[in-house]
Amino acid sequence: MVTTEDTRWLANLPAEDGVGPPRRLAGTKTAGITGVARFEGTARVFDGEQAAMDAIPDLRAGDVVVIRYEGPRGGPGMREMLAVTGAITGAITGAGLDKDVMLLTDGRFSGGTKGFCVGHVAPEAAHGGRIALVRDGDPIVLDMDSRELDLNVDAQELARRRQKWKAPHPLLRGVLAKYARLVGSAAEGAVCG
Repeated sequence: MVTTEDTRWLANLPAEDGVGPPRRLAGTKTAGITGVARFEGTARVFDGEQAAMDAIPDLRAGDVVVIRYEGPRGGPGMREMLAVTGAITGAITGAGLDKDVMLLTDGRFSGGTKGFCVGHVAPEAAHGGRIALVRDGDPIVLDMDSRELDLNVDAQELARRRQKWKAPHPLLRGVLAKYARLVGSAAEGAVCG
């Protein structure tokens, strides 16, 4: 796939050998899912882990749970979201929605997750990545065969959203504030420099 600034993607999934396009990648996990290589749903957007936790009882088939501002800069630190991913996994498994709900985040998720899970989306929301522009109800498609994750919103609308977007200013001081200012993309190792 040839990508331009107008390409409707959130991230290209890395190739089988682990080599993917720089600055535009994500890791995916589809544990417990067989025979399904495509997911289409609508975004339910949460700025942080706790907001997503509060909405778990309301998850429905076709939801794409988008948890953003949890990457290296936004977190800060890209902590593992064990509580929320475990709760989402448990809730969708218990409700028989394993193949019907997807988790999408610029953060990390637990290795014990089941279902469609996409993490490490880069560039992250706090860097102004496309995940920062996602709104509730936006159509999102994950195609495992073509290794593509698409945000199906037209380029003009995304341009309008980009003009209105402002980087969040976390209420941090000290070491975490310095780290958040200096850290790079997860796609580039989340190193400071």
